[in-house]
Amino acid sequence: MDTPTPLFSLLCFFLFSLFLGEEQHVVEGSRVWTFGFRPKMLFVFGDSYADTGNNRKALASSWKLPYGITFPGKPAGRFSDGRVLTDFIAGYLAIKTPVPYRYRKELGGRLKYGLNFAYGGTGVFDTPAPEPNMTTQIDFLQQLLNDSVYPKRALKTSVALVSLAGNDYSNYIATNGSTAGFPVFIGRVVNQMKVNLKRIHNLGVRKIAASALQPLGCLPRSTAQFSFEQCNESENALVGLHNQLLAQAVNDLNKETNSSSFFVLDIYNAFWNVFNQKQAHQVSPTFVNPFEPCCVGVSAAFSCGSVDENGVKQYTLCSNPKSKFFWDTVHPTEQGWRAVYSTPALQSSLKQFW
Repeated sequence: MDTPTPLFSLLCFFLFSLFLGEEQHVVEGSRVWTFGFRPKMLFVFGDSYADTGNNRKALASSWKLPYGITFPGKPAGRFSDGRVLTDFIAGYLAIKTPVPYRYRKELGGRLKYGLNFAYGGTGVFDTPAPEPNMTTQIDFLQQLLNDSVYPKRALKTSVALVSLAGNDYSNYIATNGSTAGFPVFIGRVVNQMKVNLKRIHNLGVRKIAASALQPLGCLPRSTAQFSFEQCNESENALVGLHNQLLAQAVNDLNKETNSSSFFVLDIYNAFWNVFNQKQAHQVSPTFVNPFEPCCVGVSAAFSCGSVDENGVKQYTLCSNPKSKFFWDTVHPTEQGWRAVYSTPALQSSLKQFW
C-alpha cells in the first residue's frame, strides 16, 4: 500500500476540521423510534438552500468572507453565515449532516450517512451557474450505485431532501421570458421536478421530501424596491401556482406508486409563520424587520462577499446576524433557518418522513 503524501494528509486534516462542527446535531433533544421506519441516510439534491459546499471555490460567494462566520467560523461553502436547511433536516433525523459530493473520496468514512449533491445556483433545467443541474445530480447517485459505492438495498433506509428555490425562474426572467408565458414555464418546471422525484424513488430511496417554493416576492432582492417593508405580491402569486402544481404532482406520484413515499416540505408557510411572528418568536428572537438582510453590497454592482481589485470590502455587514432573518438578498441566516425549522408548518411536514 502506498504511503500517503504529506500534502494528502494535510488536505484530509483540513477537510476533517472543516466538517468537525457537523458532528454535533443542530436540533436539541433526541428522537426516539418505537417502531417502524428509521432513516439512516440522507441524500440531498437541489440548490443553494441545501448546498453545504459543492460549488467551486473560485466561482461561489459561499467560499468568501463573511459567509460561514457563525458556523463553522470561516467560509465553508454554505450560502449563509452558518447552518442551512440540510443541517436542520439532518439534525431532525438524528443523522450527521451528509458531506458534499465533491468530498466523497476525501471523507469516505462519512458516506454511510448519505451525500449532498446540491449545487448553489442550479435548477431542474440549466441556469447560468456552471454547475450540475438536478438531472445530473441524480446521475451522480445512479453512478455510485452502478459502482457499488452504495448497494441498492442500503437505500431502503434512506430519505431524500429535494430543494428547488427558484433559480429556474430567475433564469427565465433574465432571458426575457414573457409574462404571458410564465404559467406555462412553471408547468414545465414542476413536470421536470416530478420526473426527478420519481427517478430518485426508483433508485430505491424510501421517503422523498420536495420543498415548496418559498415566497420569492419576500426575498430582499424583491423587497428592496419597497425599502424592505413589503413583499412583491405579483411574484408571490406565481409562487402560489408553482406550489399548487407541486402538491398535485406529489399526490399523483403517491397514487402511481401506491405509497406515501413523496411529500411536500412546506417551506412557503414556514417562511410566512416567521414573517408573521406568530410562532417563531417562541424559539428565537423576533426579527424586527424580517425582509432586511444582514449582508449587502455597497451598491447594485456588488453583493455580500464582494471586494474590489485592491481587496477592499464592498459590502456592509450587520452587527449581529442572529437579529436578522435574511443573510443576503436571497438566503436566510442560520438563525433564520432555525426559526423556519421550528415553525408549526415545517414541523408538521417533517413528521411525514416516518
